[in-house]
Formats: sequence, C-alpha cells, structure tokens
Amino acid sequence: MEHKKVIIVGSGPAGLTAAIYTARADLEPMVVEGEPSSTSDQPGGQLMLTTEIENFPGFPEGLMGPELMANMRAQSERFGASFATAKVTKVLMDSKPFALYTSDQQDQDEPAFTCDALIVATGARSLMLNLENENELIGHGVSTCATCDGFFFRGQDIAVVGGGDSALEEALFLTKFANTVTIIHRRDSLRASKIMQDRAFKNEKITFAWNKVVTELHATDAVLSGITLEDTVTSETTTLNVTGLFVAIGHSPNTDIFKGLLEMDDAGYIITNNGTRTSVDGIFACGDVQDHTYKQAITAAGSGCMAAIDVERWLESQH
Repeated sequence: MEHKKVIIVGSGPAGLTAAIYTARADLEPMVVEGEPSSTSDQPGGQLMLTTEIENFPGFPEGLMGPELMANMRAQSERFGASFATAKVTKVLMDSKPFALYTSDQQDQDEPAFTCDALIVATGARSLMLNLENENELIGHGVSTCATCDGFFFRGQDIAVVGGGDSALEEALFLTKFANTVTIIHRRDSLRASKIMQDRAFKNEKITFAWNKVVTELHATDAVLSGITLEDTVTSETTTLNVTGLFVAIGHSPNTDIFKGLLEMDDAGYIITNNGTRTSVDGIFACGDVQDHTYKQAITAAGSGCMAAIDVERWLESQH
C-alpha cells in the first residue's frame, strides 16, 4: 500500500492538466491512468481515438490526439507526477485517508493506494451504434463531435444519428461546412425542443430519414463511403452515400464506482460546487465527468487546472 498526497483518477486532458499543476505545486501526484484494454477507461481518454485536432490553442498546424496526450503526460512527469497503469475498482470515502483499490491488485483485502485528496477525472464516453467496423472508422468518417471535426467535411454529404437537442445542434452546426446533412432517427418524430426542431426544419441543407436505423458502415480504403439504413416499420434496407457520420445519441459519464458515494445528477454526472468540489470534503471532480454541456478538450483541461488549484488550497487549509 502506497500513500500519496494527491491521487488523480483518469488521464485525459482534465486529469493530465491537474497532474501538471499539482506536480508543479510539489504535491507529487499519482495518476491512475486506466487500462489499455478498456474502452471506457483507457489511458489518455477519448482523445486517443481522435485523429487530427485543430482547435486546441497553441498548435496552429494542428496535431494528432494521441500526440497531444503524450505531450501532456510527459509534461506532468517532468515536474514529478507518477503513473499507475491500472483501473480503479473501488474507493472508500468514509474515512481519511481515502483508500483506492485497483484491478491489478493481487491482495484485494488491502487498498493499493491511499491519499489525502482525490481528483476524479474519469471522463465520459460517447454512446455508439455498436456496429462491426465502427471503432476502426472513428476519425476516418465517423465522429462524435461536430465542433471538433465538422471542418474536415467541407462540401461533403454527411449524416447525423439522433433525435434530441444534441443531434440537431450537431446537424445545424454541420450545415456550415457540409453540402447536405441527413438526420437519421429511429422514430417518426423528434425528442428535441420545439425551437431546435423549427430551426432544423427550416434549414434547406437538412433532410430527415424517419423510422431508420444504421445497420452497416461501408468503407473504401479504410474511409467511410456509405451506410445501410433499415426501416424500423417495414424492415426495408436502403443505402445512403455519405462520407461522414456523426453519432449524437448521448454520452455516459464514467462514474459507476462513485455511485452512492458522490452526489450526481439524474444522468450520472458528478455535481460540483464552488469550483470543482464534490459532496465529499477532499474529493474534487473535473472534465467531462462533471460537464455535460461543453465536452471539449480545452474545457476539460481548464477544469483540470481548477481542480489542481482547489486541491492545493484545500490541503493548505487542512494542514
């Protein structure tokens, strides 16, 4: 069992920024970065699945997602952060120091780590269609973020899957770049708010594929070239020739191990107050695990900075 002043769970932009700032404050943080085999808890977070990033400040030519995360990791290590490649399976918060159990422990009777302060930066995962070659095509025609990737689809025919406000927001944003945008929805009416529906219906670039689900992704030279749609009423299948597919059916925060321990909203996002403080004194949350509005690398990094500063001040108040 190893004791640390600060442990950060998660190694996406929020977790690594928190690691940089707490390391520079001489708090010697440890980052429990996740498992390479886990789709929802992989080291580096969702940006490890992102190809080119062009909207992160300071990189005018853009850079690859994995490259950005490798740079942030190296920067935190330079100032003294350490890393444990494991997945946190249980956290005990009823007494201090906090106790963390991990997936690579041989002895599950004793915690792997204890800490004075804990930063939760486990992020959120996009809900996907679970199609055969979906993961391989992420960054090659398939995306979950119009704000991040819309620019790359200038002049193309693309589709958006979903029927809520997020899907319509994505579709409306994409009309700035795309030739046409087809909204695919499994029902014959939308769940989105009336104002969002009105905007979408009035946009000449947007058409709707009602009562349809995507059942197959087609690729040419490892890049999306079309999709198969199945009618939910007649079971008839059709092909839609699109070179971009944006999946906007929701997100799920990675908060399972904290349920019943930290205060969350109905969707499972951790509720923070006065910056990044959670309902448990000494535990802080940052990034997409507590943000269901912006979901950008730069906002996650910013909240990671906030969490680090909050932790430093909290530790000073305790000691």
